[in-house]
Amino acid sequence: MVLRRCLIASSFITFSIFGCSDWANSTAENTKQVVQEGNVAQLLIKAKTPQKAEDFLNQGNNLLDAHRYKEAIAAYDKAIALKPKIAEAWINRGNALTSLQRYKEAITSYDQAISIRPDKDITWYNRGNALTSLQRYKEAIASYDKAIALKANKYEAWINRGIALTKLQRYPEALKSYDTAIAIKPDKHEAYYNKACSYALQHNVELAITNLDKAFKLAPGKYQKLAKTDSDFNKVRSDKRFQQLIQ
Repeated sequence: MVLRRCLIASSFITFSIFGCSDWANSTAENTKQVVQEGNVAQLLIKAKTPQKAEDFLNQGNNLLDAHRYKEAIAAYDKAIALKPKIAEAWINRGNALTSLQRYKEAITSYDQAISIRPDKDITWYNRGNALTSLQRYKEAIASYDKAIALKANKYEAWINRGIALTKLQRYPEALKSYDTAIAIKPDKHEAYYNKACSYALQHNVELAITNLDKAFKLAPGKYQKLAKTDSDFNKVRSDKRFQQLIQ
């Protein structure tokens, strides 16, 4: 199985504005001195100005993008302390915790975001991924369903919903979920690979091979090595057609 992840940091964009000096005829040294003095003045003003929640949120997003997850969480905590109802801080805090595999804490963070903004599909989707990682598949499906209700063409949620259903051995429902993802995004190789897994688990060699071949063609070189060791294919692994395909 291949879980599709989508941890999005919606970073604020800041612009630095530099004023032009009136000292057009000054020497290079004098110009340098003016710039330095201006920077010192700006720093002193900034030091006296309390940081806003948005400043810490922006800092956290930059740290999250840099994969500095613990530091990102600390920045989000500061943003939340100043502005508890800032949904994006709770969402991206959850994303940082998920990246650290601290899934239970991540779910708590997503739940806080949902209590503030229940209409954001990405929160429900990432909550579903955290629940899937904890093997809480029924709850994960419920979260994916919420994401899909908010954004029906969210193919990532349809794919991961299919994985959770497959884990519960609800194969017909899983296949319908994958097919919906494919209808939305026909080139999604993850959907075909996971369809192949579902068919293999049902010992349907023909359709397992057909879908695996489709995944191989859509993403050359991505799945051959994985398919050789993926336990989902154990029931069809001895089949000569399967062996020929993964060579």
